[in-house]
Amino acid sequence: MSKSDAQLSAIIDDVVRRNPAEPEFHQAVHEVLGCLGPVLDKHPEYVDQKVVERICEPERQVMFRVPWMTDSGEVRVNRGFRVEFNSQLGPYKGGLRFHPTVTLGTIKFLGFEQVFKNAITGQRIGGGKGGSDFDPKGRSDNEVMRFCQSFMTELYRYLGEHTDVPAGDIGVGGREIGYLFGQYKRITNRYESGVLTGKGLGWGGALVRTEATGYGTTFFVSEMLKVRGRSLDGQTVVISGSGNVAIYAIEKVTQLGGQVVACSDSSGYVHDPKGIDLDLLKQIKEVERGRVSDYAERRGGAAKFVQGSSIWQIPCTVALPCATQNELNEDDARALVSNGVIAVAEGANMPSTPEAVKVFQDAGVAFGPGKAANAGGVATSGLEMQQNHSRDRWSFEYTEEKLLQIMRCIHNLAYETAEEYGVPGDYVLGANIAGFVQVADAMMAMGLV
Repeated sequence: MSKSDAQLSAIIDDVVRRNPAEPEFHQAVHEVLGCLGPVLDKHPEYVDQKVVERICEPERQVMFRVPWMTDSGEVRVNRGFRVEFNSQLGPYKGGLRFHPTVTLGTIKFLGFEQVFKNAITGQRIGGGKGGSDFDPKGRSDNEVMRFCQSFMTELYRYLGEHTDVPAGDIGVGGREIGYLFGQYKRITNRYESGVLTGKGLGWGGALVRTEATGYGTTFFVSEMLKVRGRSLDGQTVVISGSGNVAIYAIEKVTQLGGQVVACSDSSGYVHDPKGIDLDLLKQIKEVERGRVSDYAERRGGAAKFVQGSSIWQIPCTVALPCATQNELNEDDARALVSNGVIAVAEGANMPSTPEAVKVFQDAGVAFGPGKAANAGGVATSGLEMQQNHSRDRWSFEYTEEKLLQIMRCIHNLAYETAEEYGVPGDYVLGANIAGFVQVADAMMAMGLV
């Protein structure tokens, strides 16, 4: 073990000791720091100034009580979080997640990933994340509104368009962003459009923001295929999830000539060998808030719903995990490789376990990690912030072209950084090092902060 590897191992052990019972955060730190040995060899000043240790410690962690009332008059209490991880490159930027599985460790892992993801977009934004263990599923609009208003009544004091700019994530869509923004405006008496992104088009939102993460993931995998002399045209694609990211990944893959044959939700997956009917899927998931089993029923014999089994057993040449963290394990990865997969890009945050990533890399599969492949969402949030600051509104085509250029730049940065450090084609190492160096250099320039 080299001196730098020993130093990094000691830092990881210290992070685990000081942050008990937060396995997702530990995993994220290990994944990033595991790539940094060559960087510390090249830049010993990072060691002297404890840059790695500082980057692993959030600048601010906020936890708060969120009381609200159901339609029947019952009082409920949830827990809210905002982890403002790093602001060396700009205001904290990262989504809010409303889901019953949310814990402080979940938010810290997401915020840590966001720091490096935001850095490689080339935009001047820092990293943060937030959310609550509140579950909006099955709740009325009025219940969701009351919860969002209570949540923002506490959170607003930490936000600002030059301080911290949340967006949506799992469980937080246009409805929730509207209620949150309305309460922020009411409390502060300011129409500060840039304080939240993912807003409605009629009040400060940006075209392409809804589609951005799914489109961006598709653009990234297309670039990975391009350097291998291939394209998405004619590829058989499996996409996990059926929420915002998955739906618009399906849309863009189809536009680029690929055929998506399966998608999923927490109840199971649906296999449609002739290709997912996107209009029907959007009607069920976006309008009716239904399940993929409903899709299978309406497709008749053309599609099959499978409960409690892995979607990754379905043969495909391109796989896009777009559901949630650690959904794709080592056995799933081996099944994909055995069935001929040539490229995998993460539309969700850390959906592949470390063991799965190793299987892909050992097999020579092109693998795009989430901090690079799904950065299109936050990149377009940055574009929304630009439009808010200038009181401007861009066309769909213009914004999509800017997103495409950003994703190409992210791909090229990760690819070229991996080559620079002697591991060609390793997008994990390339993205981690490229993001880390940008943040680390800014921290060095600003002194002991």
